[in-house]
Amino acid sequence: QAQELTVDGQAPGADDEMRTVFNDPTTFNVKHPLYSAWTLWFDSPSTKGRTGGTNPPFLSHGSHTHSMLGTGTPATPSTAVPPTPSGTGWMDDIKKVIRIESVEEFWGLYNNIVEPSKLPQKANYYLFKESIIPAWEDAANKDGGKWSIQLPKDKNRANVDKMWLYTMLAAIGETFDPYLTAANANPNPDEPAPTSLITGVIVSTRPQFYRLSIWTRAAPTGSGGAEDEKLRARVEAIGKHFKTQVLGYGESQKLGGPLATDVEFVSHKDSEKKGKGKKIVI
Repeated sequence: QAQELTVDGQAPGADDEMRTVFNDPTTFNVKHPLYSAWTLWFDSPSTKGRTGGTNPPFLSHGSHTHSMLGTGTPATPSTAVPPTPSGTGWMDDIKKVIRIESVEEFWGLYNNIVEPSKLPQKANYYLFKESIIPAWEDAANKDGGKWSIQLPKDKNRANVDKMWLYTMLAAIGETFDPYLTAANANPNPDEPAPTSLITGVIVSTRPQFYRLSIWTRAAPTGSGGAEDEKLRARVEAIGKHFKTQVLGYGESQKLGGPLATDVEFVSHKDSEKKGKGKKIVI
């Protein structure tokens, strides 16, 4: 059950009129917190070396970042990007758009940014949990991997926006990981609370295709041990949920073809092997 908070994070007082976003979409004073806070990042060729001064390329026409969350919750996105632990510079071109921690803030963000189908080529949206940067080198990602699917533009331009929305909703709603959902529904007092495997989700636009990705904090190694097999089953469950419940495909439906891939998982370490790494295909 969501806890209702005023925009400053406090419970409404007895004399305060409680206004949800459904009652007043601009001056609401009640927020419904997400389980975790998230940060949206963006990059494209137009952000390389960009220092500001014009409307950011990820904003819808006429939108302003300070009004994304309604007049009741002003926000100014930060463009400061922490360096990756390895000291590489490619993260310098990724812009930190905004941090969200409530349902209302998510919809305020979503309604004010450009949809993936209208983004320029080689653009990316990254929605990651707070304090996790969208880089393999981040401590939360270095031992993980990603589920991804590649979709030809000519056949999916009308669907990619909905697919990206559903992917984000599954992420912030913490429904990607069936194991976590079941554990939270029936907690075991004798075991520590489980941690979500999901660290972030990405949509990428390329000249001829779109790519949707889900990043995890752990990946099976193929060692054959009991814990590794348990992790593999959990990772596979995430992929099946992504394919069937989020993207809307049948579990046995084959999706590969020219410019298209099936729903595939590969660890970040195996991704560096350039096609020689082991994949899990759903």
